[in-house]
Amino acid sequence: MGTGARSVLIDLDGTLVDTAPDIVEAAGRMVQALGAAPLPFKTVRGFIGNGVPTLVRRVLAASAIAPAVDEQHAQRLFHRHYEDTNGRFGKVFPGVFDGLDALLEAGYRLGCVTNKPRSPTGVLLAMTGLAPYFEVVVAGDSIAQMKPHPEPLLHACREMGADPALCVLVGDSSVDVAAALAALMPVFVVRYGYPGPDGHAGMRGAVFIDSLAEMPALLAAPARCQQTWRRPATDH
Repeated sequence: MGTGARSVLIDLDGTLVDTAPDIVEAAGRMVQALGAAPLPFKTVRGFIGNGVPTLVRRVLAASAIAPAVDEQHAQRLFHRHYEDTNGRFGKVFPGVFDGLDALLEAGYRLGCVTNKPRSPTGVLLAMTGLAPYFEVVVAGDSIAQMKPHPEPLLHACREMGADPALCVLVGDSSVDVAAALAALMPVFVVRYGYPGPDGHAGMRGAVFIDSLAEMPALLAAPARCQQTWRRPATDH
């Protein structure tokens, strides 16, 4: 392979699993417990990707109950409800299992890097059958930093004994793109995920894919996506 990349780090929510139904349901139960009406599905879906504290903060603000509610209490409520909804409503995206199988067959090592906390991450990976694919899982509370900081990606590489210069990231949001660029890793973005309020605008340096199943061919033929293999540092 022309790039020499041998390890693939993959985001969870919005990349591997459509977790929005689980998260939106838990957020709705949280605000109902706080005396407010649940927000529209699309609104809460747009808050996914920066971790639970940011999600809860945004939900409280959008529900107009933020000044009167303790964020820590709201987070505890969310976690309590998410324990019940996690993995019950969402599903693995099409092409994920095919893509993971093909990547392993081609000799790539796989790691999962997510901003979701460790406990629900482990439960979800086990429930969906995704857990056996990954050598390492770095969750939102595994270390002090979360994406868009590059450290979760670099930590995953250290845990795998992999050279960051020989890794790529697959994600769905600007958070993933920022983390990959800061870690000097090529980054692929699935078009179907949770890109955030600005959509795919401004995700310079990323290559967009429709399915994880595209990854083995793209990694084997980097000339098909030349822009991916520029060192991200040249953009900054």
